[in-house]
Amino acid sequence: MAGAVLGWPPDRFWAATPAELAAVVRAVTGEAEAPVDAATLGRMREACPDG
Repeated sequence: MAGAVLGWPPDRFWAATPAELAAVVRAVTGEAEAPVDAATLGRMREACPDG
């Protein structure tokens, strides 16, 4: 149901981790935490350069 509500194709839904799905649901329902700051985003990009 979540995949359909979010408009995700099946491959995207099944590739998502539970944490990713939970984060998207929180964002859609307005219960999201503060966005990631630039420094954290930079560290994430360095740790996972392929995306």
